[in-house]
Amino acid sequence: MFQILHDTNIPFMKYRRVAYFFSVAFVLATVAWLVVKGPKYSVDFTGGTLLQVRTTPAAHADAVREALDTGGFKGAEVQQMTGEAQDEFLIRVHSDTTDARVIGSRIVSAITSKLTGTQVEQRRIETVGPKVGGELRQKALWAVLASLGSILLYVGWRYEFKFALGGVVALLHDVLVTLGILMFTGHEISLTVVAALLTIAGYSINDTIVVFDRIRERSKALRKEKHSRVMDIAINETLSRTIITAFTVFLTSVALFVWGGEVLNDFSFAMLVGVVFGTYSSVYVASGLALDIWISLDRQKGIQAE
Repeated sequence: MFQILHDTNIPFMKYRRVAYFFSVAFVLATVAWLVVKGPKYSVDFTGGTLLQVRTTPAAHADAVREALDTGGFKGAEVQQMTGEAQDEFLIRVHSDTTDARVIGSRIVSAITSKLTGTQVEQRRIETVGPKVGGELRQKALWAVLASLGSILLYVGWRYEFKFALGGVVALLHDVLVTLGILMFTGHEISLTVVAALLTIAGYSINDTIVVFDRIRERSKALRKEKHSRVMDIAINETLSRTIITAFTVFLTSVALFVWGGEVLNDFSFAMLVGVVFGTYSSVYVASGLALDIWISLDRQKGIQAE
């Protein structure tokens, strides 16, 4: 296997309690924000109007977005179609009325008044009510919880309790931290962001399982070593693979963030945060908690371990 680091001997577990303090503080800040202020939901979850329009001549997405901001639809989600339909746009806006025709005419007026000489044709219009948005929000929450529960069962079946608990706490940590940073930076929570959170959960548990596999192998071969030492050896041995994997995913996310446009901005930003904290949590949250549970179980059996 290609490696960029050789014979590292970093005492990761020595600093796990410092990492606990950092993670707990960040998670508590996220929970406090959720309780006091709550996330900023997109049209997908709050209800609104979806309008598909065609512009002649073809306009640029940034120009349409600016026209909508000027016309009273600040924060509207504008998605430009691809292929032969590059002159068409999907526009999602929060609306204070259920009359889709009124919203449609206001959107068309906003675009034509700002983009002089541009003709706008309505192709499709739909309205998402608050009730439907609430149902989508509830289903998104259950999707995240169901994925975490399934991962807990899988890791618990494949490994031991100490690994399963550490792995799922790390997943929950990654989701909450990513959600917190999205809220603190003013990003909206949409179905795209939920997809990013589920992607982060999958990435994080994959990274964690690679580390857990090596820990299990080393714990059998190094029975006379302290548990913390076994953990450090296993993490150092997988460090090269962890950095290479994280860096390649990070670069892909950066490309999406820089060149993916407004539509992929929230998704790519969530991925950037999730990759960083997913890598961090595999070492300090998942492995750290597994170590402390391991030590606690040994002490209950009368075995001195560290």
